[in-house]
Amino acid sequence: MSKKLVITGMGMITPIGIGVDAYWENLIAGKTGIDYITRIDTEELPVKFAGECKDFVAKEFMPRKLSSEMDRFMQMAFVAAGQAIEDCGGIADPYRTGITIGTALNGIMTITETERSYTKSAFKRVGPRFLPKSLGNVCASQIAIANNIHGPSMTLNTACASGGDAMTLAAMFIQSGMADAMVVAGAESATEPILIQSLAGAQALSTFNEDPQRACRPFDKDRDGFVLGEGAGSVVIETEEHAKARGAKIYAELAGYGNNTDAYHPVTPRPDGEGEILCMKQAMEVAGIKPSDIGYINTHGTATVKGDMVEDESVREVFGEDAKGLILNSTKAATGHIMGAGGITETITCIKALETGLIAPTLNLKEQDPDCKLHYAKELTKVEGLKYAMSNAFGFGGQNSSIIVGKY
Repeated sequence: MSKKLVITGMGMITPIGIGVDAYWENLIAGKTGIDYITRIDTEELPVKFAGECKDFVAKEFMPRKLSSEMDRFMQMAFVAAGQAIEDCGGIADPYRTGITIGTALNGIMTITETERSYTKSAFKRVGPRFLPKSLGNVCASQIAIANNIHGPSMTLNTACASGGDAMTLAAMFIQSGMADAMVVAGAESATEPILIQSLAGAQALSTFNEDPQRACRPFDKDRDGFVLGEGAGSVVIETEEHAKARGAKIYAELAGYGNNTDAYHPVTPRPDGEGEILCMKQAMEVAGIKPSDIGYINTHGTATVKGDMVEDESVREVFGEDAKGLILNSTKAATGHIMGAGGITETITCIKALETGLIAPTLNLKEQDPDCKLHYAKELTKVEGLKYAMSNAFGFGGQNSSIIVGKY
């Protein structure tokens, strides 16, 4: 018999705020964290902007020595997870608590920075921290060490679906009886010349260098690609029974989750949306709810021409007539595409929507693509009676993830 799962802790590092409260206040105020890149020289790059976490300086959140042992994505995940653990009231039983991490690119910053230094240096040496800073699973290790977590631990690399999939895996660990509670984190930091050049070459990135804050335009007729972002999100998931026994505050129910693959193309979504359709249906089956029960969808909505159109069509196929009652948005015009973190930061956005009844605006949506026919919030929208919300994350490799949270 499946157990009722709830979310009791939340944390995040984003380009529009550190911590859930700062993020949410800036999100509903319509602010964006997308601007010209400051961390690297962009003179020779075709894209000169991204969503950077400019307020995040690792040594301000942890000892300098510890920060030097982690890649930037690990630093962000470490802090976000710490926020979520503190928020939930701490680890109750370290041997019945586990951790799952989602990241698309692991320690790519460390790898590329080390390669540049190695190539330029007359002394061909690489420091002993290179490998542990590059490995994705060491992120989970650092969080476990700091918080005395001894339960199941796994790290997922499912591209932009990694954060949502990390939540799904955590739920499966709990349902299997291997844990009572799971700390879940997703993180990414990859504003690197090699990645920017590659994605630009694939025509995946927006090149609207004239006005970075208007570059990301989900579902708009003039959208021209996604914008890189960085950050981290974290939640604590546990059984309702476990949460109640320790008197924890419960934010929402983790009602449903779906995962599958398109089996179509390494970087392009299936034109018929079959994978996305089945993934959303699977999440609703797990939740035991009908399409009419869901009032809000935080879309994957990256602002690529094909991706937005396929997602719109897929939602219409799944919801049918009930699609008329849906409100959708994309928050990526505020944060950029945070890849491995997005599935979690956007699930937290859904939880805040359930809590407040507010749907954040889809920034830069001025003239909706006529092929995208659903109702996307262009301005801050107040809704009544919101019971369930869905977060979609669809990644390269045909990776599909859908998470459903319910009002508690």
